[in-house]
Amino acid sequence: MPFDKSRLPSRHVSVGPAKAPHRSYYYAMGMTAEEIMRPFVGVVSAGNESAPCNTALDAQADIAREGVIEAGGTPRRFNTITVTDGIAMGHQGMKASLVSREVIADSIELSVRGHCYDALVGFAGCDKSLPGMMMAMLRLNVPSVFVYGGSILPGRFEDRDVTVKDVFEAVGAHAAGACPLTRLEALERVACPGDGACGGQFTANTMACVAEAIGLSLPNSNMAPAPHESRADIARAAGRAVMACLARNLRPRDICTRQAFENAARVVAATGGSTNAALHLPAMAHEAGIRFTLRDVAEIFRTTPWIADLQPGGRYVAKDMHLAGGVYMVMKTLLDAGLLHGDCLTVTGRTLAENLADIRWNPAQDVIRPVSNPLSPTGGVVGLWGSLAPDGAIVKVAGMTNLRFEGPARCFDCEEEAFAAVEQRAYREGEVLVIRYEGPKGGPGMREMLSTTAALYGQGMGDRVALVTDGRFSGATRGFCIGHVGPEAADGGPIALVEDGDIIRIDAEAGSIDLLVDEGVLAERRARWRSRAHDYQSGALWRYARTVGPAHLGATTHPGAAAETHCFADI
Repeated sequence: MPFDKSRLPSRHVSVGPAKAPHRSYYYAMGMTAEEIMRPFVGVVSAGNESAPCNTALDAQADIAREGVIEAGGTPRRFNTITVTDGIAMGHQGMKASLVSREVIADSIELSVRGHCYDALVGFAGCDKSLPGMMMAMLRLNVPSVFVYGGSILPGRFEDRDVTVKDVFEAVGAHAAGACPLTRLEALERVACPGDGACGGQFTANTMACVAEAIGLSLPNSNMAPAPHESRADIARAAGRAVMACLARNLRPRDICTRQAFENAARVVAATGGSTNAALHLPAMAHEAGIRFTLRDVAEIFRTTPWIADLQPGGRYVAKDMHLAGGVYMVMKTLLDAGLLHGDCLTVTGRTLAENLADIRWNPAQDVIRPVSNPLSPTGGVVGLWGSLAPDGAIVKVAGMTNLRFEGPARCFDCEEEAFAAVEQRAYREGEVLVIRYEGPKGGPGMREMLSTTAALYGQGMGDRVALVTDGRFSGATRGFCIGHVGPEAADGGPIALVEDGDIIRIDAEAGSIDLLVDEGVLAERRARWRSRAHDYQSGALWRYARTVGPAHLGATTHPGAAAETHCFADI
């Protein structure tokens, strides 16, 4: 055999007389002695029937098994969960979304640890399953290849491409009397035509771009839509590639260096990606023992031009970027402008620059612009700091024309209160709607609030008010929506002290967000403030609230690789 198992984790369950009971289980599953002596490769899928993001994943994972076998390995299939944001949105179920990222990473870790797999191929298709799976790869540090299941194709409605974002915004328009129920029902039937994750540069597609930029995915593999036949070839190639990584002992932490995380942040900004990347990149770095905070991410965003004209701020969807040249076309453009670290390793065993060497500019497309002619000279996502957010906040500015906002606060202590006020139009133009106690600890779970922001756009008020929260906004959110405000209200951050009528000033050009209230007044309010209990006093959400850290560090729940005394890959 070309692989020596004497140093691989699977030797603990397959080699030597003492492992005869273990081998008996493998024989029970139809394995041969030869298959037992090959490296064991975990092939994990987040496939399920919870949403179209996940429905194509199991079939792709099964094809990856073929590639593993062709390259001399023994694949072992297993599944993990997902919580799908589009269905969890706008109700208490969204509290489970960010928590699921940790459960996904933990479940993969436990399955790989318990069964001593030597390598890992992972298939994910939804907002939290992508970072959760990559976090597990970095935590375990066995040779790994990540595969995105692909985006959904756009729907067609009234002679234009539509996505689920249009449906959310149509709900707001219906509430405002601007969209008849028959039109809303017609739109909802065609907006999502089949398998795949939400089609714009929302969180799933943003993190799919991250996977390529950071080097954990094969080149130009992730933007191919889920229904495309090429996804079978990509899955099979991933199975072969992970065996090549195993032969070289090329591990995720060899690939995902500090410079690779900088590349990933650069691609997020260049594509006008989701603000959630500013939560997931620090969390992934934490798994590798790298300190990469919101401030680090935001500094890269600040110096990156927005060049990919993607929804929600732009015109196109993932399918269009795939046809235009994909993530590698974006990266080639950035590399030629000196904005990427070309010497970072990737799962191909080559550097990023070597992977990009044969990429040529496609002049027949207008999805991706040259750096010399960007949609905006600075990134599509901006970090903010100031007296309202000493630990920082984040806003997506892609597609926005006005980057400053100042107005009186109108405060809500949960998303439901805010959504009800928006539905009833119980707010005024020029106000800053503050939604608090929705942070990682206080929610618990740091909910996304696309229902509220989309309703505002549906009412034609999306650019006439601002929203500020210690929770999150969806990758499909657009407008002056500031999330991740820290410290969060549950920790007594300044956002907990805001009162109706207080003036809040936001300047996305200067990167500032300030509460214009005298410090003496705030000191009096702080003395009166008392922490409040959330409603989840048992179960997974209780446990999450007890362990989760701040958003600007990734909202992680354990000390990370910096505290390791051993690495699983070396057991």
